[in-house]
Amino acid sequence: MNRTILLSAACVAAMLGAAAAQDNAMSFFITSANPGKGADFGGIAGADAHCTTLAEAAGATGKTWKAYLSTSTEDAKDRIGAGPWYNAKGVKIADDVASLHSDANGINKETGLTEKGEMVKGRGDEPNQHDILTGTNADGTKAADQMCGDWTLGGAEGAAMVGHHDRMGLDDSAAAKSWNASHASRGGCSIEALRGTGGEGLLYCFATD
Repeated sequence: MNRTILLSAACVAAMLGAAAAQDNAMSFFITSANPGKGADFGGIAGADAHCTTLAEAAGATGKTWKAYLSTSTEDAKDRIGAGPWYNAKGVKIADDVASLHSDANGINKETGLTEKGEMVKGRGDEPNQHDILTGTNADGTKAADQMCGDWTLGGAEGAAMVGHHDRMGLDDSAAAKSWNASHASRGGCSIEALRGTGGEGLLYCFATD
């Protein structure tokens, strides 16, 4: 009888442990690379596909991935599910959409990892790649005319709002420290223009489920 009880308890513990491990599985990352066309992802669907491809290559299968990007018809905050979200090391980034867009946000240089669990270069590194494409205001809504033609422009035209994943800038202003709304890119939407302002055309990706 005691043996049966012990076995049952062990099974329950194992199940709870597995559930806990699943709960903090990766559901947020910064893309490790740009596809090669700057801010031109072939539209929002292409950006989502880029997130999905990288996530699945890293072993994060069975989830629906969305790029944290606004478009002329959609706000980034409405695309990413309800949360909570965890990085590749199991560290919580935010509990929900409200906390993601508040001071409780957990994105910084140490936690804003790629799908491979690697740190992204930030201010002070060579090269600086802390500009992450968002097209979004600080509250998660669309930043008008700063979305590189709904993510179809990759040349000298257009601009994209970017955030600083390392929460560092030229000063101590709220914009300089913003993860999603620091400044617009300069010189267009090409990869060269994005590099010129401190980026590499990277995205924030969130699992919606």
